[in-house]
Amino acid sequence: MRKAGLFDARRLAAIAVALFVSATAAHAHGIAGNRFFPGTLTFDDPAVADEAVLPLISSIKRPGEGGDVIDNRINWSFLRLLTPTVAFAVDSGAAARNWGVSRRSGFDTTSLTIKSEIYRNDPHEMLIAASLGWGIGRSGALGIGAGATDTIKPGIFFGKGFGDLPDQLGWLRPFGIAGGVVLEHPLSSTSPALGLDPTTGALGPTIVGNVDILHWGFAVEFSTLYLTSRFTGGPPKEEPLNQWVPLVEFAFDSPRGQKTAATVNPGISYVAVTWQAAVEAVIPLNTQAGRTVGARAQMLFFLDDLIPSLFGKPLLTGR
Repeated sequence: MRKAGLFDARRLAAIAVALFVSATAAHAHGIAGNRFFPGTLTFDDPAVADEAVLPLISSIKRPGEGGDVIDNRINWSFLRLLTPTVAFAVDSGAAARNWGVSRRSGFDTTSLTIKSEIYRNDPHEMLIAASLGWGIGRSGALGIGAGATDTIKPGIFFGKGFGDLPDQLGWLRPFGIAGGVVLEHPLSSTSPALGLDPTTGALGPTIVGNVDILHWGFAVEFSTLYLTSRFTGGPPKEEPLNQWVPLVEFAFDSPRGQKTAATVNPGISYVAVTWQAAVEAVIPLNTQAGRTVGARAQMLFFLDDLIPSLFGKPLLTGR
């Protein structure tokens, strides 16, 4: 009886250690159970982790102040864990805007954000996170459309994988869905900007009205590792990294009292242990979003795995 009890205790201890290692590792990336949620390009993903986007590059033609503009942007962001489930983020960038008759370039608006994981269910491959951001007014250049007013940006983000489906629906297990909703609330009703004069066609200063904008979207993602024998329906034996993730993102910007700008963005991500690379097309679904196809590309680094000596632990908890 003693030997059996000792064996059971050792087995339970081994299982506990395995679960602890798995849970600790899962928090390193956007992982819930067997599901990896890749860093998205048009809205934030549900992950809370030490990571950096260096860079996010985009080239998009869309309606602007007084006429169509081509925005070539390079953005960056940095996310640092304060506790295992709470992180602080800063993001900014730079852009070159082309109206055809004139061009301007400069820095984009800088934003500061607190983001927290509020729900996790590993057996059902589900993550939910919430955030509160501050877009710092006058931190960017008016010539590229960077906001001249402060904005408050509450948001919520989710991810749900279908690996928990029964055998009858096993063909759906590689699929997952991620989404996000952010309300951008300006703290002033108007802002100075640059735009085309409809009479002269010349570029000059103008005043634009500020309204609440709901930024929302979702992505359908496909985990190619579900096509291998490593997935048995039970707990993961290792992190689901080193895989291709084809995806299609749908992004919508809905200003209050105005028409929604909508795009569909098919693309693909490759996920490694320390980095992720992604590229997608930006296809307008209506005239509010533009008339030509654009593109985005992103390089994301998992800092806790890339530089564990600096980012291996949260700042405030030390574990």
